[in-house]
Amino acid sequence: MIHHVFVYGTLRPGDVRWPILEPFVVDGGIVDTTDGSLFDTGLDYPAAVFETGDTIVGQTLALLEASLDRALHVLDEVEDVVGGEYARVRVRTGFGLDAWAYAYGTGLELVPIASGDWFRHRPPTRHHTQPPPHPAVSLGADTSRQNSPHSERYTQR
Repeated sequence: MIHHVFVYGTLRPGDVRWPILEPFVVDGGIVDTTDGSLFDTGLDYPAAVFETGDTIVGQTLALLEASLDRALHVLDEVEDVVGGEYARVRVRTGFGLDAWAYAYGTGLELVPIASGDWFRHRPPTRHHTQPPPHPAVSLGADTSRQNSPHSERYTQR
């Protein structure tokens, strides 16, 4: 079972939707990356397309075991998984962790973010300062799953 989430936009610590995710995480996580491309939607939040050969910068966070199902349900609602705006997918992070992330669905005009980092893309006054990264040990990094698929669409409910 996957116990981590990779966030790359407004759910990152210090940004506007962090308070939605914060009650469900162990700590502030680590700054991490995953394979993909990041886009500006023009709506004050980004969109990600995974497995493109580029790099997305974000935060990997360990989810609390006791509230894992509730956390994923809340995130699915926030990301409009049912409406198709985003889909929950499994990604492999730069630290080798399997994590849930939200991939862009359809319907928006997208502008590429060359840096792959939402916080670098937006003016500094648009978000709060991030907490310092925590060591990967705080996430319980498990490198024994190196043969897992890099990304897999979530289909279970």
